[in-house]
Amino acid sequence: MAISKENKINEEIRDKELRVIDESGEMIGIMSRDEALALAEEKKLDLVNISPNAKPPVCKILDYGKYRYEIQKREKEAKKKQKTIQVKEIRLSTFIEDHDIQVKAKTACKFLKEGDKVKVSLRFRGRERDHTAKGREVMEKFAECCSEVGVMDKKPTFEGRSLTMFLAPKADK
Repeated sequence: MAISKENKINEEIRDKELRVIDESGEMIGIMSRDEALALAEEKKLDLVNISPNAKPPVCKILDYGKYRYEIQKREKEAKKKQKTIQVKEIRLSTFIEDHDIQVKAKTACKFLKEGDKVKVSLRFRGRERDHTAKGREVMEKFAECCSEVGVMDKKPTFEGRSLTMFLAPKADK
């Protein structure tokens, strides 16, 4: 549950009738706003509207500061577990030598091991456009070099004068 203005506390709650839950999670029942506020004040806790859209709205008696801290802690933990995937680009040429392919494939493998996707592009210049088969061959050879750590996410396709393909890291088993 995200911290927002929806979580009204104590006097901010304007509804006449409320369904109240105590600090241990036990349902107390439906009561007036004033009774619920008096009960919360008696226990030296806050009355928090946790479900404002319900009929009647559900309020819980709890320590609001502690409640907010727990929510922030959960959100921070969830954010820590997220990984952003970047797309790295490697450019090839139509008549590239085998050793150069190996060197660029090594770099691509490093990116794939780090969990990033790799965009491999091959640009056709001038009369190279007549040798698209050679370009596809270079792409296949490159994909084969990276096959240990990555899989072809998107097969080589033409985008203007470039042939592009995407490699994604292999799923861990």
